[in-house]
Amino acid sequence: MGRARLARLHGIATSYEPAPGRTVHIAEETAVAVLAALGVDASTPQAVRTALAAHEQTAGRALLPPTVTARTGRPPRLPDLPDGTVLSVRTEDGTLIGAEVRDGTPHGGTQHPAALAGLPLGVHDLRADAPDGRTARAHLVVAPDAVPAPSGRTHGFLVQLYSLLSRRSWGMGDLGDLADLAAWSGRALGTGFVQLNPLHAAVPGPPTDPSPYRPSSRRFPDPVHLRIEQIPEYAQLAGDARARADELAARAGELRADVLDRGALIDRDAVWALKREALELLGAVPLSPGRRAAYCDFLADQGSALDDHATWCALAERHGPDWRGWPAGLRDPRSPQTARIRHRLLDRIDFHCRLAWFTDQQLAAAQRAAREAGMAVGLVHDLAVGVHPSGADTWAQQDAFAAGMSVGAPPDAFNSRGQDWGLPPWRPDALAAAGYAPYRALLRGLLRHAGALRIDHVMGLFRLWWVPQGRPPTEGAYVRYDGEAMLSVLALEAHRAGAAVIGEDLGTVEPGVREALAERGVLGTSVLWFERSYAATATAADGSPPDGDDPAPASTPEPAAAPARILAPGEWRAGCLATVTTHDLPPTAARLTGADVALRERLGLLAGPPEQERSRAAHELREWLGALTRHGLLPKGVRDEEAVVRAVHGFLLRTPARMVGIWLPDAVGDRRPQNLPGTWDEYPNWRLPIAGPDGRPHTLEELAASPRLHALMRELSSFAG
Repeated sequence: MGRARLARLHGIATSYEPAPGRTVHIAEETAVAVLAALGVDASTPQAVRTALAAHEQTAGRALLPPTVTARTGRPPRLPDLPDGTVLSVRTEDGTLIGAEVRDGTPHGGTQHPAALAGLPLGVHDLRADAPDGRTARAHLVVAPDAVPAPSGRTHGFLVQLYSLLSRRSWGMGDLGDLADLAAWSGRALGTGFVQLNPLHAAVPGPPTDPSPYRPSSRRFPDPVHLRIEQIPEYAQLAGDARARADELAARAGELRADVLDRGALIDRDAVWALKREALELLGAVPLSPGRRAAYCDFLADQGSALDDHATWCALAERHGPDWRGWPAGLRDPRSPQTARIRHRLLDRIDFHCRLAWFTDQQLAAAQRAAREAGMAVGLVHDLAVGVHPSGADTWAQQDAFAAGMSVGAPPDAFNSRGQDWGLPPWRPDALAAAGYAPYRALLRGLLRHAGALRIDHVMGLFRLWWVPQGRPPTEGAYVRYDGEAMLSVLALEAHRAGAAVIGEDLGTVEPGVREALAERGVLGTSVLWFERSYAATATAADGSPPDGDDPAPASTPEPAAAPARILAPGEWRAGCLATVTTHDLPPTAARLTGADVALRERLGLLAGPPEQERSRAAHELREWLGALTRHGLLPKGVRDEEAVVRAVHGFLLRTPARMVGIWLPDAVGDRRPQNLPGTWDEYPNWRLPIAGPDGRPHTLEELAASPRLHALMRELSSFAG
């Protein structure tokens, strides 16, 4: 009992429900391991008693928690404080505001009695001095009630950037292609946004993990996305450097031709090898005075976070990408040994800083192109749920991550084994102690050049399933985060950036989470195939598949039970991004032709006998064809693939959804999913170019001229009008 109480005091749930009405208690060994990751020894009964006593003593003496939150126009959420306690707030701009607690409420100070209710937005310093001599300091986050909302209803494309190749790409889609897509679709098609895969920096290979959901750093983008020729210094190359750059461009043309014309997969490592050599040439070109000044401004703005990231990159070149295997002194970013090698590697560190600057500039150019094309939102960036355990973020912020833990999903009605995504979680206590500084900096970086941000597995703002290293996912536990604080920081940073927020809330969602997100203006994600009126069965809360925007391969089957009634368009929630499919699901043409079932049968991934799965898929398709016909979106008896694709997207526009997303491969009839959960080497996840129905890759130029794409977008324009 003592160990369970200790776990609950530290935000660890001692049980969970894999299905409604069924409760599973976590193992004591799990509680001990998770507590240890939070710095609490619970290995013996005596250790538990000592930890409980220490917690009670600390709680009894503490005047303030490490972080306090408040909403605009309201006083902070303060614990009970003794009368006579003097409160003082030093705001971000240095203004001092004071108050005294009387009758349990802050009074007086420099303003009206509710002195702390009119604080400006920001992260301020709060101090409390009690009459008994106790004193405390806390971070005070004052946030708006809600994140900014999109300007009116809008529709746009969803795309995995690497898959979008033009005739100028170096073997994979890049930021030049992104700017061109945004400029073309905004001007010619009237789209309002382009939603991307995470562009986070990857752990370098070879082989590099192609999944964008297992990055080295979420704070900085990957320079593999650069359009080399659009870096200004490229025009200054001369002599041997120019000749070498031309050779690299020619080899890049061969990589591009391999993918577009010869059926090869996207080879990220081969692309990066060419770009890295080209960037080495550009790094030797002196910056002009204006460019030098802009670069220095960037370095000052990014500060120590960029220096740490670039240092990790430089050290990884020497010692490999897993910092846990580096020489002992270098495993600590603040050690004397690391300080000395920073000095010796100054040129390499500067090189990697410059790559971050180049990438930031091209991201800014892409967002600028989107807005100049009339897009109401522009770029929608994607925040992965976590980072690779051996990457730059975990090296630079070791205190913020729970050592020996991995994020995943518990067993449920779809997957009795649970899931382990191999991503270390943030420690909630460390975040609170730091005033959520790592989280704030992460959001600020992602929102620099974004009109909106998609948050993968947004339920993780409230709780995450922690799996102790070496144990199966079935032996994990939920660890709770301060949802109000996480949402307040999100609202503050989104407000400062003027950006909307979309939460990926598919899967198992605990009660109250969707309501809390909606109350703060965070849009949800609604996928056509899962929007049904499900009864209270052993399915996810919305009938969608279990947690599965998977950073690591994991099973993401669809509901096996007989599907419930399809929701009419008017029954959908307005606060969402509505889509037909996602990168983890079959393209629409694959569903319509049965190619998705055939693919999973070939790879041995079917949940039941093949004939049963084909029958279930055919029944679901008949249901949808009937629904589309009843709603006047599909003429009776019409089964033409392109007409059905247009109809399902027209269905989305009949809903009140604030944003409607069109999976770009759907617009040209691609049948191949970009990621097939449950596979690793069996399927080329994250390595496929956008292609037509026959599997032939389509360039950006071909997409822009595609009759099929234009027919779909004309239909959407008529529905939208």
